Amino acid sequence: MPITNKMAYDKFTVLRSSAVPLPIENVDTDQIIPARFLKATERKEFGDNLFRDWRYNPDNSPKEDFILNNPVYSGKILVGGKNFGSGSSREHAAWAIYDYGFRCVVSSFFADIFKGNSLNIGILPVQVSAEFLDRIFTAIEADPKTELEVNLPEQTITILATGEQESFDINGYKKHNMINGFDDIDYLQAMKDEVNTFAAKSLY
Repeated sequence: MPITNKMAYDKFTVLRSSAVPLPIENVDTDQIIPARFLKATERKEFGDNLFRDWRYNPDNSPKEDFILNNPVYSGKILVGGKNFGSGSSREHAAWAIYDYGFRCVVSSFFADIFKGNSLNIGILPVQVSAEFLDRIFTAIEADPKTELEVNLPEQTITILATGEQESFDINGYKKHNMINGFDDIDYLQAMKDEVNTFAAKSLY
């Protein structure tokens, strides 16, 4: 059975949410979703196995000291350490993060392939300076309910409690798609009338 490539996702404009801190550097894709869970043919239920080996003991009981098992922390934003998403190029890592409920990942550096995979399915990877990342971790440590505002049209991220703000970069095409909730196929379909008009005017 072929893997389902189409996955609708919500439009992303401004996200205001509390965040889950994961101050660990070099989080690779095998830690995000272990290889033994890559056999599925649809992008469903990967969130159950997000950080599986960090979240659960061998008997499937939750590890109380892992951040996702701590009810104090919640939200649609995951804040990770430097070099997030390194390792193999598996798309499933981004699928697991999306399926769990995160819509934005913040780090001071992302692996390029993970970054691309995330943008393709509606997760916004926000790369900030190391200094600003430290400020985010400090704010969340002081108050787990601290909210961040991620403004995609303006390309800014703000710590609402302090007003501290930083800009981030994003490819213009990917930005357009995320604001409109498009994947690559949706983008082409949205241009259908333009393509037909061009084709009608073309000489063969």
